[in-house]
Amino acid sequence: MRFFVGIDEAGRGALAGPVCVGAVLMPEDFDWEEAYALVTRRGSPKLRDSKKLNEQQRDTLYEYIVSHGRLKHAAAFADARTIDAIGIVNAAHEATALALVALGVSAEKTEVLLDAGLRAPSKWIQSAHVRGDETIPVIALASIVAKVSRDRAMVDLSSRYAPYQFAAHKGYGTLTHRRAISKIGLSDIHRTSFCGALLKAAKSV
Repeated sequence: MRFFVGIDEAGRGALAGPVCVGAVLMPEDFDWEEAYALVTRRGSPKLRDSKKLNEQQRDTLYEYIVSHGRLKHAAAFADARTIDAIGIVNAAHEATALALVALGVSAEKTEVLLDAGLRAPSKWIQSAHVRGDETIPVIALASIVAKVSRDRAMVDLSSRYAPYQFAAHKGYGTLTHRRAISKIGLSDIHRTSFCGALLKAAKSV
């Protein structure tokens, strides 16, 4: 039997917090429709990008993934300092490598399927797919792991950085978040390389 590892990320465009890469190991004959039937009200189950599901649906799928005996999962993070130091693309690639190590599987026995824009270390048999999280089951499952893991990490950080309301927007550039930055500046988990224009705008007012 062949095994696939799906890889996707969450938080690439956020102004604060880490980027998270999710990885899921799935056997070739896995019935992914069983999972998505849990979040489908009408018609046949279909794959959906994790961002197009609500929080309850994502949590349902996440609990399915982590408790299923035929699946393995892992999540890896690259923090804001790493993103500022080497760029978001390289940071995501580093997190991808860490997630694959955390899975503890052999490169000789698996094929890695990545959402477009991600890359695994060269020892892995791999391919990248545009809109993979909407078309390839194992990538769709990995997108759930990445999104839920990152969202929960931002909620955990919210109490330490209360003025920014990270629990509400998860570090993305909402109006509330941008106003907080303009008023009190950046925290130590903000990506300074992403926030330069906001800081310039605040100083010019």
